[in-house]
Amino acid sequence: MATAEPALALRDVGRAYGDRVALQGVSLDLAPGRTLAVFGANGAGKTTLLRILATLLRPHAGEARVLGCRLPREAWKARGRIGLLSHEPLLYRDLSARENLRFHARLHDVPAERAEEVLAVVGMERRGDEPVRALSRGMAQRVAICRAALHAPELLLLDEPLANLDPGGAGQVAPLIGREAGVARVLISHDVEAGLAEADWVLGLRGGRTEVLAPAGEVTPADLKGLYR
Repeated sequence: MATAEPALALRDVGRAYGDRVALQGVSLDLAPGRTLAVFGANGAGKTTLLRILATLLRPHAGEARVLGCRLPREAWKARGRIGLLSHEPLLYRDLSARENLRFHARLHDVPAERAEEVLAVVGMERRGDEPVRALSRGMAQRVAICRAALHAPELLLLDEPLANLDPGGAGQVAPLIGREAGVARVLISHDVEAGLAEADWVLGLRGGRTEVLAPAGEVTPADLKGLYR
């Protein structure tokens, strides 16, 4: 029986900014539908890794395959299958939530009705006509999550996805970006316990290098303390 191709396959991936090495020698596989939680202090290489996987940065070393597509040569094949949630909401502030989502729906050739579906999931359908600049941070985060999940991506790249959300808001977005979504996920979190609870695999980075790579069930919060020293 043929096995499914990994959602991610990285071999000795590296990236530098001038003389500064941001990522070095990162290797891992992630199966479809599984979650990789990435931990590390500021500057450890987490965001660089996420931007490489999102096809926004070219790796300077090694080989990276995302959804079977080799980067950067086949990045164009992967982009429409990836949902990215970064620190920046990637929304037009002067447009309403609904207008933003309908714009992205057109980009991905998704029916406009999908925008209404995701707004309803996160409880934003009644605020959907307000400009993003008028929304609270938590509401804007909900809309950004809608944008990332709008086109039903096969891979979600999530940088602190629950930032600015209260427990109720976190529960509302779970169908779009939680385990319920049933897709591969890469999750960056400063909340070690919450991140471990979501993960199937754990990657701990320190100074751009892999310090921890193990199944989540074999890792405790104490095992990750050294990453933040």
